[in-house]
Amino acid sequence: MTGRDADGWAGMDHWDWDDHEDVRRRLDAGADPERWGRGGSRPLHRAAVFGSPEVVAELARRVADVDALEDGTTALWEAVVAGRSENARALAAAGADPGWIGYGGWTPGRLSLAGPEPDLFAAAPGAQPGLTEAERAVAEEGRRLIAALGDIYYDGLGLACVAGIDAEEAIRRLEATPADAELAAELLEDPYAYDPDETLRLIGVTTVPGGCVVTQPWGYGPSMPGVHTRLSAGTVSYGLYANPKSGNQGSIHRDGVCEGWDLHPGGGPDPEDGPADVLFSYVYCHQAVAYSLAYAGLRPTDTRAVIGPPDHWVELPDRDYWAT
Repeated sequence: MTGRDADGWAGMDHWDWDDHEDVRRRLDAGADPERWGRGGSRPLHRAAVFGSPEVVAELARRVADVDALEDGTTALWEAVVAGRSENARALAAAGADPGWIGYGGWTPGRLSLAGPEPDLFAAAPGAQPGLTEAERAVAEEGRRLIAALGDIYYDGLGLACVAGIDAEEAIRRLEATPADAELAAELLEDPYAYDPDETLRLIGVTTVPGGCVVTQPWGYGPSMPGVHTRLSAGTVSYGLYANPKSGNQGSIHRDGVCEGWDLHPGGGPDPEDGPADVLFSYVYCHQAVAYSLAYAGLRPTDTRAVIGPPDHWVELPDRDYWAT
């Protein structure tokens, strides 16, 4: 036997890690609490993100080191970043260290101060240093923006989030013209009744605090490079396409130049991130739209700029937007 067959976890899916009875049965039958599949994966890390507190506690009792690393992080770090507060509490109760130093010099305990439950480790020994004023401002704006957007459906959405210019200036830079308002309304009602290629140049533009948002709730039009090179002159533009097939795809253009492509907004901190980037990625983890808006410093108070109706429906000129 190989892989998960050999270590006793055959057939386990993401959502099976919350079945305490099954996990305990497997462990009692000889499943390896230290190994899941190939590549150094650990059951406790899987349970920290996908499982229940009961499963986390069960595994924590059976491992040699509750702070063992997978891909450079502890299970407690993963639980905090994933927003699994009850799992984080179960790990701390089992002896996991909130003061372990992770990406960008952050600890799970200090990072949690910027999350939805700042008192997550209040009962744990060893107080964490508080957030700086600047860090607290990032966390507070994140909570505000995420709450303002609410639980919106954004699969298939395209956005360009542009700092420092309003809708009228964006329209001028794009050389766009007024669109058929009736067609735009019909598209919002049923975008898939039309061939996407026929509506790719129809976009919405809205002024928001901090800049403007270019949106296409049904397609990737605003995320095309040729759109961003025009919009980002003298400023920064963050693009998002919520690809239904492959996930969220982000891009950064600054002063007409692409600085990043095929990014993963809302994907959580990366090992190479500096302290500010770790905090930003944590605050907006699993929040791709909010991440994109906040990256450009935009502060909308509702969802209108994202899902419509926008300030203006306009049509882009017919040109090659993949040639920057």
